[in-house]
Amino acid sequence: MSQSSTYAANDGAAYEGFIGRWSRRVAERISGAAEPLPAGPLLDVGCGTGSMALALAERYPERDVIGVDVAEDYLRFARERADAGNVQFMRQNACTLDLESDRFAASFALIVLNFVAEPEAAVAEMRRVTKPGGTVVASAWDFRGGLVYQRLLWDSAAGIDPEAAALRDRIFSSPLALPDGMPRLLEGAGLESVQRSWVTIRMDFLNFDDYWQPLLGGQGPVGGYVAGLEPALRERVCAAVRSAYLSGDEDGPRSLTATAWVVTGRVPPG
Repeated sequence: MSQSSTYAANDGAAYEGFIGRWSRRVAERISGAAEPLPAGPLLDVGCGTGSMALALAERYPERDVIGVDVAEDYLRFARERADAGNVQFMRQNACTLDLESDRFAASFALIVLNFVAEPEAAVAEMRRVTKPGGTVVASAWDFRGGLVYQRLLWDSAAGIDPEAAALRDRIFSSPLALPDGMPRLLEGAGLESVQRSWVTIRMDFLNFDDYWQPLLGGQGPVGGYVAGLEPALRERVCAAVRSAYLSGDEDGPRSLTATAWVVTGRVPPG
């Protein structure tokens, strides 16, 4: 998933419980975003545990699909998934892809570029390996305005812990989290006909434990923050977040909205 050392990516199963189960829903919704497609294979950059690659393989069973990531633990999990089929997963850095130019009909980056150390380099690589006339597709959570489960945590924790407030502000105000951030990134790479849309999914939690326990797996900035808290402070944060989750009702199922920006750009004709 992450190409940056600040993103903890060391447990594929924990990642699935934390966010993979939800990013899979986004992948299913945007797997057709690159059409019309020229001939050729498809690439999933920063594939994590394989959500985008597997969605592409299901939609285009006649095409080869390659997923690349730097996190070997995530790649191992992806390779072992029962539905992996003929998808090939490879360990590579998004910023320096060891893949030939003009090879792929389309390249996808599912909710990863926010966490890449050099997103400009990653998009430049995606353009390089995509055929003229092919499409680059990038998506990112609308952290500030459309990701309810994270606002529950960060806004609750920010009133208790100044570090949480600083992390929230950094994540929610980063250039790629803003509406125009991803379009500008693709335009800066020389892609044409750049368009932004969005998809909204539901995150369906069985109860508060189903919401909270995956955060303790320590994956990503959110999980890293929660898992790294001193026990007494973690209990205070947990109580505040639980109160926000319950919102005056009994514990039980909650369905929270999550919106992701989706940006597409065409590689100029050769």
